[in-house]
Amino acid sequence: MDEKLIIDISRLEEGGERFEGEVDAIDLEEEFVHPFGGIRYDLFVQALGSELLVRGKIEQDFELVCSRCGEDFDTTIKVEDFVTSVEIDEKQSEVDLTNELRESIILNLSSYPLCSEDCPGIQQKAEHLSDDRWGALDNLKVEGE
Repeated sequence: MDEKLIIDISRLEEGGERFEGEVDAIDLEEEFVHPFGGIRYDLFVQALGSELLVRGKIEQDFELVCSRCGEDFDTTIKVEDFVTSVEIDEKQSEVDLTNELRESIILNLSSYPLCSEDCPGIQQKAEHLSDDRWGALDNLKVEGE
C-alpha cells in the first residue's frame, strides 16, 4: 500500500492512463469511525491543457457505530463516480491526488450511519412494576357516596 497517490505528469501517456491501487487509510481520530485498510482506487487520469482530469471509482472499509442501536458494524464507503480536476503548469512534474481521494470518502460518510435501513434502534425493556400503594385508594369510601 502506498502512502500517497502521486501522478508523474511528465510520464503520463498522451491519451490518458489508468491507475489502480491503494493508499493509506484516513485517520479521522473519531470515536465512532474507524477505517481499516486503505482507500482503493481505479482511476483514469488525463492531461487536458492546463488541467489534470481524474475520473473513476474509489472505496474504503470502515467500522462504524449505528446511530440507532449503538452497535458496531462494518461497511464499505464507495464513490462510483469520483471526478476531480487539478490545475497544472509546465513547471510541474507531478501531482499528489491523495487529499482529493480522502476528501471524497469523508464527504460520502453518513452523518448518521445505520447498520441496516430497518434497524429497530435500542431495544426497550418493557417492565411493568406492580405498585399496590395506589390500590388502597380504590377501596376508599368518600362521604356522600
